[in-house]
Amino acid sequence: MPLFDIALLALAGFAAGAMNALAGGGTFFSFPALLGVGLAPVTAGATNAVALWPASLAGAWAARASLRPLGRYLLPLLLAGLGGGLLGGLLLLLGGDAIFAQLIPWLLLSATALFAASPWLSRWLAARRAEAAQPPHTPLSLGAHLGVSVYGGYFGAGMGILQLAAFAIEGHPLARANALKNLISAVIYSVASLTFIFAGRVSWYELVILLIGATLGGYAGGALGQRLPASLLRFLVLAVGTGMSGYYFWVTYFAH
Repeated sequence: MPLFDIALLALAGFAAGAMNALAGGGTFFSFPALLGVGLAPVTAGATNAVALWPASLAGAWAARASLRPLGRYLLPLLLAGLGGGLLGGLLLLLGGDAIFAQLIPWLLLSATALFAASPWLSRWLAARRAEAAQPPHTPLSLGAHLGVSVYGGYFGAGMGILQLAAFAIEGHPLARANALKNLISAVIYSVASLTFIFAGRVSWYELVILLIGATLGGYAGGALGQRLPASLLRFLVLAVGTGMSGYYFWVTYFAH
């Protein structure tokens, strides 16, 4: 691999790890970088998902104390995450590079819009939800979680925002909604990552470079978290997301 590609992946991993630790949106850095070094779209998506896997497991482990009292209440949510993550991963593999390449600009644009709307969405939900000790599962709520899980297994950028919205609408307080998000994300990334690994669609060399950069970036992001204004971080993520969306719309639909 050329030195430039190694440096690009390392820097993208560092930026992704730092942004995920600070404000979210790391996929906007890591996924385009994997495409930029020449990976096919499905391989880039699979490699990116596996790169996010360890962080999702760490988040679920950190939230275990908040989730333990829920007991059997978690089972339908876990099954929705498991089934949706598997289905999303299989759709990515079965759809192939041509279909995924056509969807990339739309997926990036959707994730950017979700990230941009997240503060207003959170305030809107907070003003309207009625918190409950254990909101009942309904076919509609489980269907929403299944749909988010399919999206997470297929692409994943902005998935956490969708999960928080779904749990908040049900009536979960924010702290528990975040813990549930971490757990279900870990399930989705686990089953999708194993699907990609068994299918042989992960590019391990690029993955290792990305993970090293993301680990260092996560540490740096955690150290800088108290010093940088949140508005600046959000602006950076939105600028990158908008720029990447515009670029891939141009490449996909207008550059030929």
